[in-house]
Amino acid sequence: MRTVYALARYQDCGAALDFLTEAFGFRAHEVSKNDEGVVHHAELLVGDDLVMIGQGRPGGPGIYVAVDDVDAHHDRAVAAGARVTMALVDQPYGSREYGCADPEGNTWWFGTYRP
Repeated sequence: MRTVYALARYQDCGAALDFLTEAFGFRAHEVSKNDEGVVHHAELLVGDDLVMIGQGRPGGPGIYVAVDDVDAHHDRAVAAGARVTMALVDQPYGSREYGCADPEGNTWWFGTYRP
């Protein structure tokens, strides 16, 4: 089972999904839409690997790490001085997660979701 996943954010996740599958040959594995039918999360197969994309403000590439106890992980990160960029939230696709930046500004997301 994987633990670390590449993640990219897009203002228009649906358009990004279309582009990545057409231009790069990625294969859609899982696509989640909100109540209005807008794609807000997708998992793309790249060979035997998986890349996730999500709706949101682009901020460069990031890393998603699946953890068992995200609340404890969040508290530990905050105590160590991590700058939280997205508060703990229960996502519609079943994950509880948060985002933070390390001291150099790299973006990290941690959550319970394991594709």
